[in-house]
Amino acid sequence: MAEAADELSTPLGQQTAGRTRRFRLPFTAMQALAVLLGLVLVGFVGVALFNDNPLGGEPMARITLLNPPPASADDKHAPAEPAVKSAAKAPAAAGDAKNDAKNDARTVTIIDGSSGKRQDVVIGAGDLAAEKADGDAPPLAMTGIDPRLLEKSRYGMIPVVADGLKPFTVYAAEADRAKAARMPVVAVVVAGLGVGAAKTADAIMKLPPAVTLAFTPYGADPGKLAERARAQRHEILLQIPMEPFDYPDNDPGPQTLLTTLSSEQNLDRLYWHLSRLQGYAGIANFMGARFVATDPVMQPIVREAAKRGLSYFDDGSTPRSVAQNLSAGQSLPFAKADFAIDAVPTSAEIDRALVKLETIAKERGTAVGVASALPVSIERLGAWLKTLDSKGIMLVPLTTAMLKSKSG
Repeated sequence: MAEAADELSTPLGQQTAGRTRRFRLPFTAMQALAVLLGLVLVGFVGVALFNDNPLGGEPMARITLLNPPPASADDKHAPAEPAVKSAAKAPAAAGDAKNDAKNDARTVTIIDGSSGKRQDVVIGAGDLAAEKADGDAPPLAMTGIDPRLLEKSRYGMIPVVADGLKPFTVYAAEADRAKAARMPVVAVVVAGLGVGAAKTADAIMKLPPAVTLAFTPYGADPGKLAERARAQRHEILLQIPMEPFDYPDNDPGPQTLLTTLSSEQNLDRLYWHLSRLQGYAGIANFMGARFVATDPVMQPIVREAAKRGLSYFDDGSTPRSVAQNLSAGQSLPFAKADFAIDAVPTSAEIDRALVKLETIAKERGTAVGVASALPVSIERLGAWLKTLDSKGIMLVPLTTAMLKSKSG
């Protein structure tokens, strides 16, 4: 009864004084999450502001090139030469070995990811012999890029005339030109290569070496595919993306040459394309119906091609092209496609186009056709090319057709 009386007489609120008090945080869970996200954001902004990275986080690779000091003859602990380097070349005279090593060298541009500085490193034949192309492709050292015909630009190495040599003559495919001068000849250019490794490989491996292959500057590694083509003795061209009439709805790709740009800007874009691969005998238009028909913007491009010892191939897609007249004024080796072989990509239409090409060759002495690397095009071309000898027509690389047309 006493306890009950005490509880009744205790003022309200004081009866809980002896109970355990529940702990409560001074902020809610949502407030804690907001603070945490704020800290993350502050850290990110700090890294972006104070991290010295001019390339903005661009992926980079760092390699170490070691040049061990020459070992003396009696040094038993000197490292042995790599087996691939000793097997890459047979013993030769000192002068021949020096020239071979020079011809087999390749320059790689390395970009420092922190400073943006570019450094050109020459990799010799021994290093290249260790590289292997995909599938059954031969070593890249067999492509024979002449380092004398390369000049450094801000984008990489681009072709140049040196020691009286021109890329057009050095990289032209072999052909019996004396025989070609006496009989009808046909040149076939398969264009649009470099994007799509499978179709590019089909063109390289399934078509005879006398077929000229034209590569776009795009794709993951167009240089590697171009080297594979040269290793199979194909002559190659580099296609330069140029402005079509419906640009930008129809966009050839990055660094397209445009009629709205100055000559300096277009030449700068041209150098970017020229650096994408090496070993080509000339350049060709990739699209560009508006650009090739505009004399003021085409003049600097043709002049630059002539200056660098290249040739020019017009795919014949526009009759308004000024390339032929400009090339003649610069003494630039030139050829224009008579028509696209696979404009209608069916077996029957391709076969009809090939018969038409035969007729032009017999009437005029030289015929040039251009095709894409569609499976049906490769298949019909491969079958037709085997029949040319029996018809008294000679298949020649494009450079041979250019020289024959010029002499004629």
